[in-house]
Amino acid sequence: MTSPYYKIFKSLILVLAMPVGMAAADLTSLSDNDLSQVEGQGVGLVMDNFVFSHGNDAAKNKVFKITGLTSTIGEAVTVNVNQLYIARSGSNYGTNLNGVNLGRLSNPYEINLLNGDSIGLTGKSVLQFAAPTKVAATVGYDCLNANATAGSGTCSSRPSSASWVNGERPDLGLELEVNVGANAPKNLNFNVQSAVFDGSYLRLWGDNTNNKMAAEFRLNFYTPQLEISTCNQSNQTCGSSIKMQDFQLELALGNTFQPLYIGADNVTGGLTIAIAKITHQFINNIDQVSGLSDGTIGGDAAQAFFTDYYTNPGYRSNVIVGNLDVGGTSLGSSKVEGILVQYLDVKFRDLKP
Repeated sequence: MTSPYYKIFKSLILVLAMPVGMAAADLTSLSDNDLSQVEGQGVGLVMDNFVFSHGNDAAKNKVFKITGLTSTIGEAVTVNVNQLYIARSGSNYGTNLNGVNLGRLSNPYEINLLNGDSIGLTGKSVLQFAAPTKVAATVGYDCLNANATAGSGTCSSRPSSASWVNGERPDLGLELEVNVGANAPKNLNFNVQSAVFDGSYLRLWGDNTNNKMAAEFRLNFYTPQLEISTCNQSNQTCGSSIKMQDFQLELALGNTFQPLYIGADNVTGGLTIAIAKITHQFINNIDQVSGLSDGTIGGDAAQAFFTDYYTNPGYRSNVIVGNLDVGGTSLGSSKVEGILVQYLDVKFRDLKP
């Protein structure tokens, strides 16, 4: 099945170059001859020497705040975003901002259309938003090591080095100041070092049977350190922090035969996110205790289906923390592996007074 957007994406390639300190991007035009060499469909996105930083400084007319909130007793709540930054690894909580590369021409961030026939969605066109893909361990980089060398792991994104100063692994930070009524402000900060998202993607398609938007979501997130603190912006070394070192999150929600459904509740109008219970047309042809087929073709197919479902690592989620540090005290490592999300039902509602 050919999507009506096929022709739009077939010949469109976008490369963004954003210098340090500039909010505009320089676009390079492609000639007819250039376009004649383009095959496939999609948009590749690369940001070179990229820096983003914004904060809250009323004296300089630099304001970034969230208002309109109230506490449970009716006090006005204002959230000042003291800083939100994306910069090169080694930024020291956003105080040293230098450009980082996001993606590269040989492995960019992508927006493209997939032929559903090739991924188990017959007759569907699938819209995909994807981070750089993973690569063979013989040529890739360790996903966690900020000093990794080629041939040490499966991540394509390169760390900053003497030969590749910008690197492709950004520091990320969000520093919030919460003001409730006349009370003293409270801080909540999130800082990430040398972040990697390789192998992450979101696939969207229409499910005519259920009249919903269906999705398959994979989020891979790796960082040498994820820190959550309540420190003042000028004192990030305070002891009130939780540091998760060598943090790995591999989240799998939905797949082609058990999609993640995104929609709205017909009663409240709130956002809904759901994964339906797994089913199979020949479920009655396998023994419910042993899981073995009854010997029929349908039973054999059902047994093979569920064997793949319960053993395929691509359907499972993992959370690994190399070391958990709370206020300077090490609590050691922890991990939860092999999480299989078989059913999910989340509803967002407007909480009215």
